[in-house]
Amino acid sequence: MSTVNPIVSLLVFFSLAILLYYIFRPTKGIYYLLKKNYKFKTKTIIEDILKLLYHNQVSNKKLTTNDLTDKLNYNNRLLIESISKMIESELIYMEDDSYRLTELGNEYALQIVRAHRLWEKFLSEKTGFDKKEWHQRAERKEHELSVDETNQLSELLGNPKYDPHGDPIPTKTGKIAPKKGVQLSELSVGEVGRIIHIEDEPEIIYKQILAEKIHLDSQIRVVENNRMRVVFHSEGEKFVLAPVVAGNITVLVFEDQSVSEENIMRLSSLQENEVAKIIGLSKECRGENRRRLLDLGFVRGAIVEVDLRNPLKDPTAFLIKGTSIALRENQASKILIKKE
Repeated sequence: MSTVNPIVSLLVFFSLAILLYYIFRPTKGIYYLLKKNYKFKTKTIIEDILKLLYHNQVSNKKLTTNDLTDKLNYNNRLLIESISKMIESELIYMEDDSYRLTELGNEYALQIVRAHRLWEKFLSEKTGFDKKEWHQRAERKEHELSVDETNQLSELLGNPKYDPHGDPIPTKTGKIAPKKGVQLSELSVGEVGRIIHIEDEPEIIYKQILAEKIHLDSQIRVVENNRMRVVFHSEGEKFVLAPVVAGNITVLVFEDQSVSEENIMRLSSLQENEVAKIIGLSKECRGENRRRLLDLGFVRGAIVEVDLRNPLKDPTAFLIKGTSIALRENQASKILIKKE
């Protein structure tokens, strides 16, 4: 006759009870966390679809189911389930085998775009993150911000109208400024204008633009434009881009084509024994970096010259207001000067 040890039975019972507690514990149990994660992932997929449809609808491009599965890196089953939920919720509808946003869907999409662009603005103004990281960080954060949190963020930033790439930020009522300008690749030789937008997608092209140190709000003059390359001058520098890369830069062409600032250049190009006057800081210089340079004396009207050049060319010490200050090439390129 076998007997069951009551102590063992109690241990098994309490072990199972503890296990069930950790699985089904309200709000913090494994079951609830998995359920919450599934809901958040579904929400993320829905919002990514809405945003993708919005951007393509603005460009008059149509997206089919195959297009969505190709462009969004999600499990196909989850993607199809999310699309079905969106149709049921009247966020999207089918038209000629492609998806279109309803009025409700468009409003929701604008909320996501607003959160994304405000977060990029926050990263550029209030943090030290490199601009290469802004987009991906904003891609994650846009799904976490509630409408109220997004509005609070906007107020914190002074309700900005444009993000750091020059894209208009939708207002809390869903209004958005129309895009202006033309692609750099469409400009004729000799045309003068100002860079008002740098597209951050696709990432590979955006990284090429960053590597060239092309700055938002810079004045440019096109000197060559053909099927092979686009060449332009800006802030004392010469830039050569492939047309596909130039197509990601938007320029506002000046009505008065006689406007010229070709004698304005970047501090990074100042040579030894040359003296210059500071014109201002580029809009690419933001947040703490901008405040630091201003505190160091790099203000409009200040006289500056090269004090000591590193044999390796970086950093360079500049003499300003009787003080020698070393700057990296990347910092000096954001200070605009005019030679005396």
